Amino acid sequence: MAEVTIVPFEEKYTQEVVDLILPIQREEFNIDISIEDQPDLLRIKEEYIDTGGNFWVALSNGHVVGSIALVKLENHCGAIKKMFAAKEFRGEKQVGKKLLNTLISYCEDQGYERIYLGTVDVLKAAQKFYKKNGFELIAKTEMPKDYHLMDVDTVFFMRELTKD
Repeated sequence: MAEVTIVPFEEKYTQEVVDLILPIQREEFNIDISIEDQPDLLRIKEEYIDTGGNFWVALSNGHVVGSIALVKLENHCGAIKKMFAAKEFRGEKQVGKKLLNTLISYCEDQGYERIYLGTVDVLKAAQKFYKKNGFELIAKTEMPKDYHLMDVDTVFFMRELTKD
């Protein structure tokens, strides 16, 4: 299997990002969600990058096999959104870990103090992954007021970022 590289998002990857995320949400996890429910996927530069956050894709043989987005929040905080990896790139391929490490390094360089995320209860492997990578389970009420809560999210995490 080809080496996986993490690169900043470019417009040319838009359709591949949509084609990665939608089937995972709908077919793998039976989440009733459409592209109309997440117009940000068609406006990644405007929604994530131009607002002070960022977006990265994992590439294998030039094709998108993973994604992760950063939303800039107030008070030196950020939120992880749109973290997905193609099924064949999960686990030992460590695409998720590479994506997460890229985002965390960026956040530390930019002076972020905490990062938050919300996920769905059925995504047990994702929850285990976040716990293993230093995230703590928190109550929905502990989420920052400027965090955009998704109706489907029922489990919430936070990680403190400190430069060692």
